[in-house]
Amino acid sequence: MKNISNISKISVLILAGQREGVIDPLCEMTGADRKAIIPILGRPMIMYPLEALEMAGLKAPYHVSGFDADYDQRLTQSPSAPGPAGSAAAAIENGIKYPILITTCDHALLTREMLNSFISQASESGADFCVGLAEKSIIQPAYPDVKRTYLNFSDRSVSGCNLFYLSNKEGLKAIRFWKRAQNFRKQPVRLAASVGLLTPILYLSGRLSLDGAFEYASKKLGIRARPILIPIAEAAIDVDKPSDLELTETILSRRQSHDT
Repeated sequence: MKNISNISKISVLILAGQREGVIDPLCEMTGADRKAIIPILGRPMIMYPLEALEMAGLKAPYHVSGFDADYDQRLTQSPSAPGPAGSAAAAIENGIKYPILITTCDHALLTREMLNSFISQASESGADFCVGLAEKSIIQPAYPDVKRTYLNFSDRSVSGCNLFYLSNKEGLKAIRFWKRAQNFRKQPVRLAASVGLLTPILYLSGRLSLDGAFEYASKKLGIRARPILIPIAEAAIDVDKPSDLELTETILSRRQSHDT
């Protein structure tokens, strides 16, 4: 595994909020008060990403937004705001030191290998802001029944991995853009339109490549933004619905059997 020399200097933000006044169906199904503590194989969900972060060499305390940091000694409190992008912006603006890795409490399948792949590529890219993505060509053969939202570009189809990297304060511009556009995250054409007038035309005509989309976004925002492809199917699986929970428990059980 590749050694990342500055990994202990990277700050971590875990987004763990949920919409106030709205009962999460997984919370209702499991009886958990908060999504972060939904039991997975008898353990609170947030424990899995916490362990992955530790194993990768990222140093605690980890900032958490939308969840009580007193729950675990490895956490420290950051403010929250409506929506994941709003919470990320509020937390970063509160003084988290760069570089910053952002992930989510429902990334229960997160591993050291995923983090190593993402962070090493992001830090070497020289970009201000990086987004972790996995290709459909990797996800679908491994998990043909899993339902994911794919962004279909001319050269590849990708799905998000709930991993983001900000190397400096310029990266915050991307978070603020995400805050404005977060309602369109499952509507690729409207998301493309928020970047520029030409972008949705190229997207719809199948002429927009993944790198081309990030080049457009970079020019629009005045930053260097880059996609980071993670060659691990499970990197794109989070726990959003009952079928995700079932699949996640199956994968984790398989991992535990392999480790014993």
